[in-house]
Amino acid sequence: MNNIIIQGSSRSQGNTNIITKIIQDSLKANIIDLKKKNINNYSYEHENLNDDFLSVIKEIIEYDTIIFITPVYWYSMSGIMKTFFDRITDCLKIEKEIGRKLKGKNMITISCGSDRTETEDFFVPFRNSANYLGMNYLGDIHTWIEKDIPEDEVLEKIEVFINEIKNKPPYKNN
Repeated sequence: MNNIIIQGSSRSQGNTNIITKIIQDSLKANIIDLKKKNINNYSYEHENLNDDFLSVIKEIIEYDTIIFITPVYWYSMSGIMKTFFDRITDCLKIEKEIGRKLKGKNMITISCGSDRTETEDFFVPFRNSANYLGMNYLGDIHTWIEKDIPEDEVLEKIEVFINEIKNKPPYKNN
């Protein structure tokens, strides 16, 4: 099983990245840091075809499992992550062959907040997007970092989640 993490934080080396590295080690995943990419807002006129979105999505479709990790910004995914999801529309309108390759892929979502409070319905856009694209939504987890490092409770929660994912079809079958 090959895994890719899409990190969508405004700080490449912030708390979300700490969680990203834990997940990377657990699932032997590669990372794409959206902060380091030039991905512009969706354009109905398709004016953004020269930015990094198409090269990023072409890289992503080579993986079986796509893991989205985002901080919680105002009860929602980060703006960088939202822009990325908006641009998937390009794969439905003008790059349909790429969009079709998302079907059957696995999706996992991880949020990182400053406390244990999970935002109600935070994961709904991810679940619905996976469903719309024909992807297998394997699950989600909320993590948090209050004092520069994850507490043991968070690390244990991540470990349980990763073990559940590793044993869940279709992840297990690939």
